[in-house]
Amino acid sequence: MKIIVAPDSFKGCLRSLDVADAIKCGLSSVLTDAEIISFPMADGGEGTVEAVIAATGGNLVQTTVYGPLGNPVAARYGIIPGHTAVMEMAAASGIELLSRNELNPMKTSTLGTGQMMLDAIKRGVRQIIIGIGGSATVDGGTGMAQALGFILRNGDGDVIDRPCTGGMLAEIMEIEPGSAAELLANVRIRVACDVTNPLTGHNGAARVYGPQKGADAQMVEILDAGLDSFSQVVMHAGLADDNVHPGDGAAGGLGFGLRTLCGAEMVSGAKLVIETSGLEQCLANADLVITGEGCTDSQTASGKICAVIAETAAVHGVPTIVLSGAIRGPVAPLQKIFAAVMSIAKGPCSLDEAISSAPEWLYDAGRNIGGMLRMK
Repeated sequence: MKIIVAPDSFKGCLRSLDVADAIKCGLSSVLTDAEIISFPMADGGEGTVEAVIAATGGNLVQTTVYGPLGNPVAARYGIIPGHTAVMEMAAASGIELLSRNELNPMKTSTLGTGQMMLDAIKRGVRQIIIGIGGSATVDGGTGMAQALGFILRNGDGDVIDRPCTGGMLAEIMEIEPGSAAELLANVRIRVACDVTNPLTGHNGAARVYGPQKGADAQMVEILDAGLDSFSQVVMHAGLADDNVHPGDGAAGGLGFGLRTLCGAEMVSGAKLVIETSGLEQCLANADLVITGEGCTDSQTASGKICAVIAETAAVHGVPTIVLSGAIRGPVAPLQKIFAAVMSIAKGPCSLDEAISSAPEWLYDAGRNIGGMLRMK
């Protein structure tokens, strides 16, 4: 019997690697002869690098970069087989790198994200996979562009050599590829992103995500206008045909910068992690997939990692069970995707109890599934 254990993390509780280990140990305690393979999963956000490295046997590397406000940050990313780097922009320019009173997208920059990408390219990678969730920035990717060698000029024609921030977008009047053209010529960049927001407007980067990054109402208007202004500069330079592509607004406009300046491809984070980890190839001759997440609800069926795993497995004729820390709402829509939807909780409890008991409950759930399979 071949069983694949491919859970997401239990947010605020357990990493996907720990979730997979607990389930696998429970299964192995009963199914001593089964082939049980762990594939910790992620959706392109937090935990993506760790999950992909665990699945592929890659290595973590570290580089010191410019943080969101200019403070040095030790950013880690992974290098996996195939001359590929896997990184999360949040490691260099993330909101969790700042305290609440430091949040201010007028002053934050993606320069460090570009420095992390540059470090990977200098190490010889030919493909960069980057998750862009959790940003502290709304700079349209201008800081990233500077780090990669793009030249930005103000209205006087002078080069802008300060790290670009959201508050500086309106200063940019010209952009030139500079040394970035040669640097990026042979590098494929794929963006793990499930956000479909456009760059500007009612559903754009500034209005939707600016407030959670510290922007007040006045800042939101300035940032939105600045992103529009910068996009016009990029189009005038012939580097983009439009500024309304879905996903351009991700990470404060970094999606736009990556797409237009770096030729990046926007890909579903869940699908990209499944592809990169090698999970789909491992589904051949598998008998069962067990996935899991901290909370299962109506959003699960709308493209979240567990559902994408189940849909991928179904193509290969393999059923999927989802183990959940909590099930909310009707189960019927989920039963169309999963062979079984199971809560690991053993009764009503507090959140603290659920978090502390999760490893034990996951182990028991794995053991119980193993027991049922042994009875067949």
